[in-house]
Amino acid sequence: MNEILSYAYIIVATVALTLASLPLIHMLQLESYQGKMYLKWVFKHFVSDVIPYIMIGVVALALRVSYWFTAAVNRQLATICYIGADIIYVFMLLLFFFSFKRKKAVKPLAYTGRVKRLMTVILLLGAAFTAALFIEIRYNAYLPWYLYMLPNILRYIMGMLLPFFVFLAYAITYPIEEGIKKWYFNDAKKKLAARDDVLKIAITGSFGKTGTKYALATIFNEKYKVLFTPGSFNTPMGVTRVVRGKLKAEHEVFIAEMGARYKGDITELCKLVQPRFGILTSIGKQHLDTFGSLEGVISTKGELMRGLGADGCCFFNGDNEHCRKLFDECELSEKYLFGMAEDNYYMRAENVKTSSEGSEFDLVAADGSRIGVTTVLLGKHNIVNLTGAAALAYRLGLSLDEIAEGIKKAEPVEHRLQLIKGAVTVIDDAYNSNPVGSKEALDALKAFDGRKIIITPGMVELGDEEEALNREFGEHIASCADIAIIIGKTHADPICEGLLSKGFATDCLIRVNSLAEATEKLSLYTEPGCVVLFENDLPDNYSE
Repeated sequence: MNEILSYAYIIVATVALTLASLPLIHMLQLESYQGKMYLKWVFKHFVSDVIPYIMIGVVALALRVSYWFTAAVNRQLATICYIGADIIYVFMLLLFFFSFKRKKAVKPLAYTGRVKRLMTVILLLGAAFTAALFIEIRYNAYLPWYLYMLPNILRYIMGMLLPFFVFLAYAITYPIEEGIKKWYFNDAKKKLAARDDVLKIAITGSFGKTGTKYALATIFNEKYKVLFTPGSFNTPMGVTRVVRGKLKAEHEVFIAEMGARYKGDITELCKLVQPRFGILTSIGKQHLDTFGSLEGVISTKGELMRGLGADGCCFFNGDNEHCRKLFDECELSEKYLFGMAEDNYYMRAENVKTSSEGSEFDLVAADGSRIGVTTVLLGKHNIVNLTGAAALAYRLGLSLDEIAEGIKKAEPVEHRLQLIKGAVTVIDDAYNSNPVGSKEALDALKAFDGRKIIITPGMVELGDEEEALNREFGEHIASCADIAIIIGKTHADPICEGLLSKGFATDCLIRVNSLAEATEKLSLYTEPGCVVLFENDLPDNYSE
């Protein structure tokens, strides 16, 4: 009977360990399965997210020590300590899991094949360590007193150090995952290479990638069958999934958005897509925590030019000084500029008029042809994005009439200056987290009538400049918003300092701990006709 109960306990404890690991696997997933970044998160959140796990094992071990000391004195109390240790251990592990399930995540855990493989390894590790119970049952009588606690330490150590065992599972599965990724990557590469009939286009930049991609796809739909990577599918595996799952014989154009957090990322994506045409939308201060400096960003984005091949054609945002620098250095025979400045551009926007309803401008080609266009997209940066898309479309033979019609049909990208009208107008810019984009969003907010409210946690991944850039962000908020609801602390403190330095009224500055709390507070400050800007919504790995 005791042996049956022991097996039952091992099963329950192992399942509890696996379920309790899900919040940690979620963080690993949010960090793009970058082990270094996961460990950085673990040590940054050691007090809030690691010590609670340690305390589970400490409490269980303390009860086992109590059993040892009370066994000869009070058998009933000793039994309570003995059984209570395991009950508390399993209960607390399950509590972590249920707390995770109840919490509404900004970006929920996706139960991909990789997550399931990680869970399997954790399950096996959990069974192996929990099975130390049999050492205690069968051999404790033969162990010297100083090794009495060893089986118990083995039983509880995985729960105590679960954040690090998740990393161990990641390390164990890493070679397997890399092999799987390589196979899928090469399969997608072969599939694209076999399609000489498909125009392959790459779009990259610090910001503006997604907006330009959607605009270009909308314009090309006037003439071609287009496949483009959806949402923010801009990693090698994201693009691989799209190619393997969605590329059909009918497609004539493939547009790939290319994101980067490390040097070499664009090179890898170009090896996959093998594009001939490219658009560089912008270069700025983003992901500085991984690139190290703006120079690192510039170098990485410059990988696009080398990835286009000898007969490649690249379009550069001439209004951006860093893109212009890469244009000057570019050795491709076909290279063009686009934007809003009066310069020798292949395509530019003139007579720009922006409002809360959208924009209108003249699209002017290098040959002098021009056409008036209208768009519902907000912000001047979106006009630059449209000009870049129009430049490539014009180069590939679309008429200005077709381009203008495509621009007219272009819709806001979800969560990127997306306008939601109602009694209270909402500008959803939740997926924006860079200095330039945030400034553009505030300028768009300023163009509206009525009370203007911003809700934001600030900007992240800006390295050593993060504090200064968030302070500048706060200074700009002071000139564009009437009410500021600021979320969190670490990124929020500099924003508040910037706001107050510009004389922003303290009673109009509201500080909250979460987006949920901000939404609750919002109702106290809204009125008919007011406008609310949701600027950036940080994923859970940035929660404080």
